[in-house]
Amino acid sequence: MTFHARTLINTWLVMLAILIFCFLGVRHLTSGKPGKMQNVLEWIVDFVKNLVSDNMNYEQGRPLLGYLLTLIMFVFFSNMVSVIPNLTFGLFEHFDIHFAQLDKIFDAKEYFSAAPTSDINVTGALALLTIFLVIFLGVKTKGLHYFHHFVEPFKVFAIIHIIDMLAKPLTLAFRLFGNIFAGEILVKVIWMLPGFSVLPGIIPQVIWLAFSIFIGAIQAYVFTVLTTAYISQAVTPSEH
Repeated sequence: MTFHARTLINTWLVMLAILIFCFLGVRHLTSGKPGKMQNVLEWIVDFVKNLVSDNMNYEQGRPLLGYLLTLIMFVFFSNMVSVIPNLTFGLFEHFDIHFAQLDKIFDAKEYFSAAPTSDINVTGALALLTIFLVIFLGVKTKGLHYFHHFVEPFKVFAIIHIIDMLAKPLTLAFRLFGNIFAGEILVKVIWMLPGFSVLPGIIPQVIWLAFSIFIGAIQAYVFTVLTTAYISQAVTPSEH
């Protein structure tokens, strides 16, 4: 079993960043004129509320708000790690620090930090969590009748529904992983090109990083929307 220390440390940093972000948003919480951070946090909450109400009965999906808010912020913040420069500047190697292999985790040759979502273990865990939640809520809402849709409209269709259930976490995991991992690889390739480490290469690098931020936001949105849609399919009563 491989222990991905870099992923673990960067995941902790992402969780810390989310806690700080939320703390700043509610630090001066008011029903009057809100501050900038409160505005941003309220916009995110309203955004997720709209996702829920667009896919299912809002009262039915209301208990999911906390999970979906956490999910979209975690995926977004994790994606953004890949555009943050490696600010250790090789200090771990310079001072010969080998504790917990920090010199290898924050290698000076890595220009940017590694996003947790560029690790298939993280995206796979998030996808499995989504599917387990879908099945749990489906059974909780409909009882064992939830599994009846596997044999609709005919029993022979059961194999298709089973494949569909197995494919959902795979597509969720690999879509997010593939987009973020590919972005990190392209950034490394750009920096390896001759002349890109000097001034003329800064402009295309900045453009690519801006595009990476856009892709990271889109992927966080897609993952959360699909999670909401899958849950909606599981808990919404059948029309027949």
